[in-house]
Amino acid sequence: MSDLLIKGNAILDERIIENALIRCEDGRISSVEEFSPKHLHEKILDYTGRFVSPGFVDIHVHGAAGADYMDGTEEAVRTSNIAHAKRGTTSIFPTTTTGSFKQLDDMVRACESVQSAWTPSDGARVAGIHFYGPYFAKDKVGVHSREGRRDPVREEYEYFLSKPIIKIATCASELPGALEFFDFAKANGCFITCGHSNACWSELEAAHDHGMRHVDHFWCAMSSVSSLRARFGTPMEAGMEQFVLYNETMSTEVIADGIHLSDDLLRFAYKMIGPRRLGLVTDANRAMDAPPGKYRFGSKDDGTWVFSDGKSVKGGDGSLASSMHGMDRMVKTMARSIGRNLPDVIRMASLTPAELAGVSTEVGSIEVGKQADLVILSHDLDVEQVIIGGQLL
Repeated sequence: MSDLLIKGNAILDERIIENALIRCEDGRISSVEEFSPKHLHEKILDYTGRFVSPGFVDIHVHGAAGADYMDGTEEAVRTSNIAHAKRGTTSIFPTTTTGSFKQLDDMVRACESVQSAWTPSDGARVAGIHFYGPYFAKDKVGVHSREGRRDPVREEYEYFLSKPIIKIATCASELPGALEFFDFAKANGCFITCGHSNACWSELEAAHDHGMRHVDHFWCAMSSVSSLRARFGTPMEAGMEQFVLYNETMSTEVIADGIHLSDDLLRFAYKMIGPRRLGLVTDANRAMDAPPGKYRFGSKDDGTWVFSDGKSVKGGDGSLASSMHGMDRMVKTMARSIGRNLPDVIRMASLTPAELAGVSTEVGSIEVGKQADLVILSHDLDVEQVIIGGQLL
């Protein structure tokens, strides 16, 4: 493995070092320093005027380039990971949808195989799996297959959450058996989230007592005052938005593709929650980097049909069906919405999700000892070069 010496404007956690030199040895960052004449005799990859960002970390993503992780094949995993690497994601958490036990098992096994034999040519590194579906609320399934939805099944989730590759575990907090699911997930070291849920405050509070610390894609497929009124009547109830805003121990994520949420909502989330509790995710599906057309969301065999117009993906009823854009799009949209505070924007795409998923000792920031996963960004935040494990892609 060759060593690299990279020059550019390094985006650190709280500041930017202009004309920084980042030395990479044996696939890891060995030093970060300012450029000086003493370095002139060394062979430098010169990205003067461009930004050097830590590689992006995506903790909620379903596929890309015509492939979905729920296809359950190594080819699908590699195809998706390569596409996302081109968009700056260097650590990825393939995310399950609703589906049968066999479909979930095939997906997990394929990810395990790719992870165990990974090389940079396979694209983004599988840092873990997000066990997301199938435990969704009936009234918040969204575009996911309703046939594959179910309440928590102990034998099933104990089998999956016992696997070391499962790092994130999601369940709607109001479902029968949800608290036992959270207990088992916590005992197995998972980061616990609530998603596709119509839970009220008391149900979220009970889940929090059992280890739940995150809600998925803020404002999307989550409880609100109006949805809870339909469930409970009056007096009106507080839901997931209020619970996250009130509790500093809670975190969340946004799909900043410019289609799901307006700049005003993104700016509100940033101001009220902050970059240490708010992450960027793509929630991308197989329509990313694929031509407009009709696609399966989830398994290629029986996933829900969705429709891409080349800009967004929608279900048969016209509702949004996750995203079809990479993390580079999320970064650019967030930078525009909050005023180009790059250390905070990049943190939300790298260190914050890495911290939430428990992998920040290895990835997520430009620090000595961490994996040499870097993204070279133009002044306009376009991806110019991706480096994973000290190797240029």
